[in-house]
Amino acid sequence: MEHTSHEFLKALLETPSPSGFEQPIQQVVRERMKPFADEVRTDSHGNVFATRFPEGRPADAPRVMLAGHCDQIGLMVQYIDSDGFLYIQPIGGWDMQILLGQYLTVWTKTGPVTGVVARRAIHLLKPEERNKVPDFADVWVDIGARNKEEAESLVQCGDPLTFALGYRPLRNGLAASPAMDDKVGLWVCMEAVRLLHGRSLKAAVYGVSTVAEEIGLRGATTATYAVNPTVGIAVDVTHATDVPSGDKKTQGDIKCGGGPVLYRGPNISPRVFDLLEATAKAHNIPVQVRGTPRATGTDANAIQIAREGVATGLIGIPNRYMHSPVEVVHLDDLSNSAKLLAEFCAAVGPDTNWIP
Repeated sequence: MEHTSHEFLKALLETPSPSGFEQPIQQVVRERMKPFADEVRTDSHGNVFATRFPEGRPADAPRVMLAGHCDQIGLMVQYIDSDGFLYIQPIGGWDMQILLGQYLTVWTKTGPVTGVVARRAIHLLKPEERNKVPDFADVWVDIGARNKEEAESLVQCGDPLTFALGYRPLRNGLAASPAMDDKVGLWVCMEAVRLLHGRSLKAAVYGVSTVAEEIGLRGATTATYAVNPTVGIAVDVTHATDVPSGDKKTQGDIKCGGGPVLYRGPNISPRVFDLLEATAKAHNIPVQVRGTPRATGTDANAIQIAREGVATGLIGIPNRYMHSPVEVVHLDDLSNSAKLLAEFCAAVGPDTNWIP
């Protein structure tokens, strides 16, 4: 992976972006893409568009939208008790068993505040409590405050929290971090736009950092309406099954390092799938294929049904341990996905047929 691109990836992963609080990460995106895009803009919803236009900007040029969501699952301060402990509610989908015992960061207006999420020690739990997954009301965040007044001088209700952020390289090209879902997809879309810098295009290419995916594909819905794309491709993570608990019978045989995952199914245009597959073959890019028999829970779902309908594709980045603080991906899968998207966009022109 090119050095500055690797640094961009780390910056994305180490910048907080719970759904609804994506402003810091979008500033990282804007700064990164200024040298590579013809236009960088932000809409009132918070989506960021990094766009390459074809030479002369002909009226019949197709529009290609590449969507990766920048938001991550998070938490929100809901209540501060008299002793200064914080009670929280989830932003997005959480596994409470993953949350227990973690370091968290409260992202306040005046800066980050470190905390830990806890409940009573196992020695003090009743037998029936030991086998029960607690509710959010049963756990609290300890920021070390002496009382409510001190806590409220630092934190206010509505402040977002995340896992303690941090990028950690592993062996054999793997890396771990919170929020690989879907900052790696965002990285792929923006890296594809970077790879197209200086190349002659026949289509307008919109790399979009979408917001609020984790709470209902909201950013992709508004961004697709604005772009009105001819073809759209979402890039998100997909469950890697190359682990002891991997369920290949339901999720497919998906390996970290095996290449981008091309989806097939009713949420996917067969024309888009065929061109992605042919492009991968032409450029010797390894890919994996996964079937999905229903609409996906990704930005592709919102893109496909925008306006009169959009020819839609979906690329998955194999991801171990999704929605945890230790999500794992392979860096080669990111680079190959960006290369595939760039070559796909370069191949699109006014005569490309998207009718099934």
